[in-house]
Amino acid sequence: MSKKKKFYVVWEGNKRGIYTSWAICQKQIKGFVGAKYKSFLTQELAEKAFKGNYEDYIGKTIVESTLSKEELKKIGQPITKSISVDGACNNKGIAEYQGVFTDTKTKLFVQGPFKGGSNNLMEFLALVHGLAYLKKNKLNLPLYSDSRTAISWVWRKKIKTTIKQTTENKKVFELVDRALVWLHKNPEMISQRIILKWETKAWGEIPADFGRK
Repeated sequence: MSKKKKFYVVWEGNKRGIYTSWAICQKQIKGFVGAKYKSFLTQELAEKAFKGNYEDYIGKTIVESTLSKEELKKIGQPITKSISVDGACNNKGIAEYQGVFTDTKTKLFVQGPFKGGSNNLMEFLALVHGLAYLKKNKLNLPLYSDSRTAISWVWRKKIKTTIKQTTENKKVFELVDRALVWLHKNPEMISQRIILKWETKAWGEIPADFGRK
């Protein structure tokens, strides 16, 4: 199945505009401090957003959702005063993860690239790193992830992956082992109040998304 085309709005960057590929969009934001950009599923949405303000589209419903109005109302809006985390892994097994403030997309931590990872492993590590960040900085904020698998691993304090440990991905599994130990030592950090599911179908991509889908 081919990937659905996206439209990238650059409000602030080397050159403002609407672009039809992530590669071209990257050129407009690379090296630009404080770049403001976001992807949209249709040209109409992108054009409307470009005429508006970047801040108006942070954590808002900006996609053409397939959900009904009743479903969207039931889900509601995300809590913008929160932290969002995400992981990514390309087809060569090069993986990374990061965490950002949901409302501003300010990066709080970025880890990687690692060899021999997977999306699920990175999502899991991102969540645990996010929990550790909350505890270290004494922050009482919700933590969003768009991965049900990663959330379930955190709740169970146990992972289930088909990725085999090798000399190449030894670092990834060392981090996973450390994360599991941390979870067992800090059970108070695992609660439904803190860890929330990011509803992508209603709200669009999670703010911590790497923009490579």
